[in-house]
Amino acid sequence: MFVADLINEFLESLEVENGRSRFTSRNYELYLSRLIEFSEEISPEADLKPEDITPEWLRKYRLWLNRYEVVNSHGKTLSVTTQAYHLIALRGFLKYLAKRNIKSLDPVLVELPRTHRPQVTFLHIDEIERIFAEIPSDTETGLRDRAIMELLFSSGLRVSELIGLNRDHVNLERKEFMVRGKGQKDRPVFISDSAADAVADYLAERHDSLPALFLNNSRNTPLQGTSGNYRRLTPRSIQRIIEKYVRAAGITKHVTPHTFRHSFATDLLTNGADLRSVQSLLGHSNISTTQIYTHVTDPQLREIHKKFHSDV
Repeated sequence: MFVADLINEFLESLEVENGRSRFTSRNYELYLSRLIEFSEEISPEADLKPEDITPEWLRKYRLWLNRYEVVNSHGKTLSVTTQAYHLIALRGFLKYLAKRNIKSLDPVLVELPRTHRPQVTFLHIDEIERIFAEIPSDTETGLRDRAIMELLFSSGLRVSELIGLNRDHVNLERKEFMVRGKGQKDRPVFISDSAADAVADYLAERHDSLPALFLNNSRNTPLQGTSGNYRRLTPRSIQRIIEKYVRAAGITKHVTPHTFRHSFATDLLTNGADLRSVQSLLGHSNISTTQIYTHVTDPQLREIHKKFHSDV
């Protein structure tokens, strides 16, 4: 069999056997399509076979990825992190081949490049308050936008988790609910009194029976389908909503839905929460992912140094 055919089977197995989301499958499809693109460039007359993937092939592929220019980007190349995602997809594909006893490169030979720890941008409480102050409270749209941002900051939800919420998912009385995050893993989510009140105020203004917790109020939204999901907000919609109020508040930071998740984690650690608890609340499978937030301990290190280290 050819690699192109096996990739299609691998992508299907991600959803059916491994329980990965369609979003993950689409990402893997993009990364592995570049593998085929590379193969067609170096051997235009031959279809890539599993046994063609050798250490030398891998070396050339990594060099190609490093020099790859993104289409319509004026010479922009792939970041080291994005290159790593391509190699993660390749490694997953090779593991799939090994599981099926199809001879190819050993997955352990696919080493990932070293990546720099991402810089975490977060909002201070006064900045959160400035943003909230710009949201009108006398319109359904304003009440929706306030509920969205209160929920993001209160819970640390990913934007994909937020837009997937239905009304019956959120228990406003108990102020807690379960959410299914990355890797189809469930975790408990807790929300503040103000977040619960903001969601309740928004729902009180709704006069529909659609299941989605947050709806697109645009009149340009096409009326189609029967599930109501055509009215569900998208990640890009949430981004535009946030950008609108951030600009109005005069905040110059680049703020995204994920910035609220960073702010949630930073606020917990600043107020004394331990890293393991924050890991659970964020739904991180690995503690090393949560450790990007240890920047908040830096001011405390200065105080510890002053208190316990003696002058000569």
